[in-house]
Amino acid sequence: MKQTRVIAVLNQKGGVGKTTTTLNLVHGLSRKGYEVLAMDLDPQGQLTSSLGLMKRDIGGLEKALLNGTQIAEVTYPVRENLKLVPAGHGLSEIEDRSEGGSSRGMMLRNILVDIKGQYDFIIIDCPPSSGLLVVNALFAVDEVIIPMTGDYLALQGLSHLMSTLRNFEKVLGHKYKEWIVLGRFQARRKLSQEVKGKLKEYFADNMLLTEITESVLLAESPGFGKTIYEYRPSSRSAKEFESLVDDFIIGRTH
Repeated sequence: MKQTRVIAVLNQKGGVGKTTTTLNLVHGLSRKGYEVLAMDLDPQGQLTSSLGLMKRDIGGLEKALLNGTQIAEVTYPVRENLKLVPAGHGLSEIEDRSEGGSSRGMMLRNILVDIKGQYDFIIIDCPPSSGLLVVNALFAVDEVIIPMTGDYLALQGLSHLMSTLRNFEKVLGHKYKEWIVLGRFQARRKLSQEVKGKLKEYFADNMLLTEITESVLLAESPGFGKTIYEYRPSSRSAKEFESLVDDFIIGRTH
């Protein structure tokens, strides 16, 4: 049985490259031979479409969470060593769920019990919100990847997110392993370098070494249902993500 690492990719601020990070991380890990399950917990379903699963009538994560469907029934192979639980159309209904009391936050954790040990990594792409879906993710995972951009609003958002994580740790009785990914990085911008410096000052042990440079290729590739390794395998972006995947595997930080 595998020692599964269960990870949420999370930032309550939108526009930080969260799905881009998830997309290329899960494929990067699978390309190295790891068995990976990606879960699209964002009702917008951007990870699902970015991996090329465009069918409108397929069942998704909401069926497992709301209807008791076995998770295997809504799991689809999308690349070698990589499977996906897509975001279904009814996923947003979970945010409005009122019955169930405190157990509402444990739905995802409960369905993962049966599949832990089947994968090396289970990686969950979370919505940019603070609602019940994110609560479910935080109760289910042991690690959190936080994509960041080089601006001060992102720093403010990180402070709020860290406070949220500390509150969950008190409830759960254990600490998360946190990883910060600096993406959409523009090295020539003074502000970007200042933000990078602040992150290194306070979070050096959590900040993965490779930053991901702002690139139109990373914005284009999801529209073709491709990762950067498929869309432009020789590009700087592909090489940066390959390095970032190695950082994540071995815990290489600043």
